[in-house]
Amino acid sequence: MRLGANSVLFGGYEMETAFRCIALAGYDGIELAAIPQMADHLDPERCQEQVAEVRRLAQDYDLELLAIEQPRRDIEIMEPVMQAAAECGIPIVNVGPGGESGNEESLVETIDELGSLSLLAEKYGITLCVKAHVGASIFDTPTTLRAMEAINSPSFGIDMDPSHIHRANENPVEAIAAVISRVRHVHIRDCKGRQQGPGKPETQANGRGDIDLVGYVRVLHENGYDGPLNLEVIGAREYSLEQCCTIAAESRGHMQASLQACGAR
Repeated sequence: MRLGANSVLFGGYEMETAFRCIALAGYDGIELAAIPQMADHLDPERCQEQVAEVRRLAQDYDLELLAIEQPRRDIEIMEPVMQAAAECGIPIVNVGPGGESGNEESLVETIDELGSLSLLAEKYGITLCVKAHVGASIFDTPTTLRAMEAINSPSFGIDMDPSHIHRANENPVEAIAAVISRVRHVHIRDCKGRQQGPGKPETQANGRGDIDLVGYVRVLHENGYDGPLNLEVIGAREYSLEQCCTIAAESRGHMQASLQACGAR
């Protein structure tokens, strides 16, 4: 597994600062955030212009380009992002499911759109991943399985996030076994409680919440998962750089210890 961090943690700072701080924390790679209102390090409207800069930063800071997160299913937004990913050698684009929990029509619409986007991902030679998200049409293991059964494209995968599964009142360690065959990306963070949001950024740091992340990583390792394990901490846009760096470094230490505990490193 490759340890990375989503640049959304450094959403209040320029892209190079995110690269520099993630590298200093000891990560293997980075996931670029194209998330309006949270972090716009990669701008869908000008991402073609950013390709050279992204490549330079990856080389300068010796970080592997692991993924891009662009949450909207809008093909007009997604296609330039996928093209930029292909040009940068980024293998995965993560998207949000959107829609509404418990709404069958919304779930069907989401799955149809994800199927179309998966065909677009095939065109660019990358993988599109979606994760269960609290409040969205795909929000738990059963709805994730619905998408897996309906979308046959080899360019479609699951992005597993234990914090959302935990808040869907499931046990992430047990739930991952049902979807592991299609897991191509993992967003990881901790969470205290089962409320709708993941909590303050500092409580999202791995090891500060209620999720058995060591057991979660063990299941990934035992099933041969060798993809990205990317920290995704949201809500820190107004945090000081010192606070963001502390969260990044603390979480990376816990991730490394989790890998060592299960013999993955």
